[in-house]
Amino acid sequence: MLTWRCEFSHDVSTPAVSTVNIGAVTLVTRKSALWSVIRVSSGNFLEMYDFMVFGYYAAAIGKAFFPSGNPFLSLMLSLMTFGAGFLMRPLGAIVLGAYTDRHGRRAGLLLTLTLMSAGIVSIALTPGYARIGLIAPLLVLCGRLLQGFSAGMELGGVSVYLSEIATPGHKGFYVSWQSGSQQVAVMFAALVGVLLSKGLSPEQMLSWGWRVPLLIGCAIIPFLFWLRRSLQETDEFIARKSHLSISQILASLKVNWRIVLIGTMMVTTTTVSFYMITAYTPTFGSSVLHLAPMDSLVVTMCVGASNLFWLPIMGSLSDRVGRRPLLFGCTILMLVSAYPAMLWLVHDASFSRLLSVELWLSFIYGSYNGAMVVFLTEIMPIEVRTSGFALAYSLATAIFGGFTPAISTYLIHVTRNPAVPGLWLAAAALLGLIGAYFARPQRAAA
Repeated sequence: MLTWRCEFSHDVSTPAVSTVNIGAVTLVTRKSALWSVIRVSSGNFLEMYDFMVFGYYAAAIGKAFFPSGNPFLSLMLSLMTFGAGFLMRPLGAIVLGAYTDRHGRRAGLLLTLTLMSAGIVSIALTPGYARIGLIAPLLVLCGRLLQGFSAGMELGGVSVYLSEIATPGHKGFYVSWQSGSQQVAVMFAALVGVLLSKGLSPEQMLSWGWRVPLLIGCAIIPFLFWLRRSLQETDEFIARKSHLSISQILASLKVNWRIVLIGTMMVTTTTVSFYMITAYTPTFGSSVLHLAPMDSLVVTMCVGASNLFWLPIMGSLSDRVGRRPLLFGCTILMLVSAYPAMLWLVHDASFSRLLSVELWLSFIYGSYNGAMVVFLTEIMPIEVRTSGFALAYSLATAIFGGFTPAISTYLIHVTRNPAVPGLWLAAAALLGLIGAYFARPQRAAA
């Protein structure tokens, strides 16, 4: 075991000797860093868990709050409500992002968790349309909008916090756990779905079973608050000699609009592929491929595990080989393989084919996102790092990713081509490739 001897002399004749165990110090530092990652990612878990649950049970939620004689219309209304939450993200990114850049990372993350919790509780406890009429879908919509507003800053706040506490040379690995916590939420939501599917009949699931995952989310809120309240402010934020006012931050965002646009293009690949292979998979598997709901949930759980495996590995790899090689390689892979893979899947749909295609897309997503998220923190000016990151991420999610389930459903309905989501993935990859080409990190980020 290595030791470090430090000598401090009070006078010439009486030296004081202190021995510090470097191995023990390193272990304590690693444990502290691990707990910081868990604490900051806890709210990110809740945000993604709730979004996944809404996506998984879109058909049941549509029947409860948007009854219609046309199942397609009911599903579309539910998916559009799912997507409506994303429309609030850019506003939340600007307002809450500016607040976080002004008042600190910890304060901003506590605020978003509070708003997010209010949103999930309102949806979980709202009675159905049959009991309170039009008020029901309006309350659900308001809950989704509140969740979207808070989520607009959540991803950016978590990513920036992780980038600022990362040890030198490991920023990609640290920041990858922002997305890693989302994958844990995906797997947990899918596991809850599998257990409910085994324990409840389809009629019970449509009637009230879909509320159970939302109520589970409500139950873990106090624990998540306990975790996040213990967060410390980042040293990098404290070390800044001055902090811009909110009006100055908004002015800086306006000046740096080109960087935000480039970031939005890069995030488009991430957000479209993520919602395609997670939130949309159960709907696609049951409604389009006509597979058993259990099969789709198991595939989604496997995708979450695959994402969780690849994200930290590729984030760490990007620390060694650079961000851009991974960004270029993954977007090109998505461009050339997404549509052929979907054609192969729908030609003879089966559980094994769905699993194979989803795991391939998961590999591309995890490899790309492991490098992209940390790169996005590096291209943003430090004074607007949170708000700039959050705005770019929110715009991509609001315009493209959040509506991916609805857009895919609509494109299949119009074209009668069940493989057309592959073209939507390819288009998103093209935007990501262009954005990665023009993106340049800030010098301070190096």
